Amino acid sequence: MKELILEMEEYAKAKNVPIMQKDGIAFLMKYIKANNIKNVLEIGSAIGYSAILMASSSPEVKVTTIEKDEVNYMECLKNVKKCGFDEKVSVVFQDALELNLAEGTEYDLIFIDAAKGQYKKFFEKYKYFLAPHGVIITDNLKFHGYVGKKDTIESKNLRQLVGKIEAYIDFLNTNEEFETKFYDIGDGISISARKANE
Repeated sequence: MKELILEMEEYAKAKNVPIMQKDGIAFLMKYIKANNIKNVLEIGSAIGYSAILMASSSPEVKVTTIEKDEVNYMECLKNVKKCGFDEKVSVVFQDALELNLAEGTEYDLIFIDAAKGQYKKFFEKYKYFLAPHGVIITDNLKFHGYVGKKDTIESKNLRQLVGKIEAYIDFLNTNEEFETKFYDIGDGISISARKANE
């Protein structure tokens, strides 16, 4: 397993595939273990790096991960098979915004790590599939240190993307349904939990 993880890290570096930073994924694995998480939904598989590591956090964890890019999807399937996690990780080839989950499906943890500009849409769509005590975790909220420094960015596309991440952070901060804590770990992580009924 260790070898496969190293292989995946090298592949991601060579092919420029974004995967979670090491301290970010370590934080996530620790959280899963400490909070007895059994069911995880990941939006954005890439090559399966975080899905495999989350699934390895504890024997009971099962991960469903969604990927819309065919090359990444095939790579993810290959990696899941390689580490013998076919029973623990289900890979779904679809655009997460078009996928319809079965009614009554519930997850203890929903992990958002896909197209940054769509974070709010992912959150709004999938919050209905969160178990009562579940959490929604989002990665890349610092976005390589650009968040909060939009005015210094020359590229218009990058500026727009950072603007969307900043708008998502505002959405989390002002959300009446969820309470969010932000962690300066990896590339910036947030954990959102439903507020207790007043």
